[in-house]
Amino acid sequence: MSEWKEIELGQVADVRGGKRLPKGEALSEFPTNHPYIRTRDIANHKIKINELLFVPDDIFSSISNYTVEENDLIISIVGTIGLCAVIPKELHLASLTENCAKIVNINNKQINRTFLFYYLISEEGQAEIESRSVGSTQPKLPLYNIKSIKIPVPPLPEQHAIASVLSSLDDKIDLLHRENKTLEAMAETLFRQWFVEEAKDEWEEVPLSEVTKIAIGRTPPRKESHWFSTDPKDVKWVSIKDLGQSEVFVFDTSEYLKQEAVENFNIPIIPADTVLLSFKMTVGRVGITTEPMVSNEAIAHFKFDDNTPFSKEYLYIFLKTFKYESLGSTSSIVTAINSSMIKDIEIIIPDDITMNVFRTYTEPLFSKIKANIYQIRTLEKLRDTLLPKLMSGEVRVKYEEEEMASCSA
Repeated sequence: MSEWKEIELGQVADVRGGKRLPKGEALSEFPTNHPYIRTRDIANHKIKINELLFVPDDIFSSISNYTVEENDLIISIVGTIGLCAVIPKELHLASLTENCAKIVNINNKQINRTFLFYYLISEEGQAEIESRSVGSTQPKLPLYNIKSIKIPVPPLPEQHAIASVLSSLDDKIDLLHRENKTLEAMAETLFRQWFVEEAKDEWEEVPLSEVTKIAIGRTPPRKESHWFSTDPKDVKWVSIKDLGQSEVFVFDTSEYLKQEAVENFNIPIIPADTVLLSFKMTVGRVGITTEPMVSNEAIAHFKFDDNTPFSKEYLYIFLKTFKYESLGSTSSIVTAINSSMIKDIEIIIPDDITMNVFRTYTEPLFSKIKANIYQIRTLEKLRDTLLPKLMSGEVRVKYEEEEMASCSA
């Protein structure tokens, strides 16, 4: 690493703040040409484009000088410090909250933009960011402290090579995520066509409780912390948050329960390949288990037997597309329906031939989604293993000096 050097971020880029909306003004769910990026819209160092709110056209002029451009880097600077993201093409000229800063005018003759992004999200980069935050009640990262972030950099050609390795892994991960969305959309389209638009009058509608066994999870007393665990060797305990972070199939949970807790509180075991549904707080999140798990009391699960007249794929799509607002009560704080309402939801039972044909079409789609998730997990593990090693110089990347030196960031 003798050829590596250390630079400060302010030496190779400018740092600028965002802007809050004028007092008394609010964001809109109605799409305009001015999406607004907040700290809460960044997760896993990517922007959740589908969850953005919008600046009304009539107040955009007051914050129009605080927009971002494609490929700008942004970083959260208030509350949750250090969330980073690259601005995608779709968000060119989006407005930026005052709780984030943007890193612009990056000198590509000194640092590769993508290399900089990966350094900032690396363990070493996050530690640098955290060390420059101030305040304890609500941490803040002043703009001048961002400029002083120290970055160890290899020669520019090696930066290009490192960025290429890491971005190729992320590109493959993104491609698999997009493929999964397409596969799921294909299954939903088929379901909508066959069982909504072309449903036959003779098909019976029956309550879910008549064709599945519905059970609800449980939570041990929160004050008794010894029941809970963060050890993956313990029993996976599914929460609404976990369903939100899953892509059809639930592989991981943020918390676990000790086996003694499961037994002591008689928490129902959820078999693998079982459909889950959240019905409290956030209603309508759906997932499918990949191994025996348990859940909290906000999640229902549906056990099949030999007489269940549909597949898990059919039930998954039915529950995901069901209009829950027709069942529950809504307030500004919470939307919730109770377990009795879940049991009384009526589901169409198609004839055996139609159901079997639907199963034939959709099972391979869901199997492909599951296989893609396995591959995504493998690629993410590889990327997360390589990232600190590449950023520290422990692992070096071969590159052609003349060819790489001619590349732009």
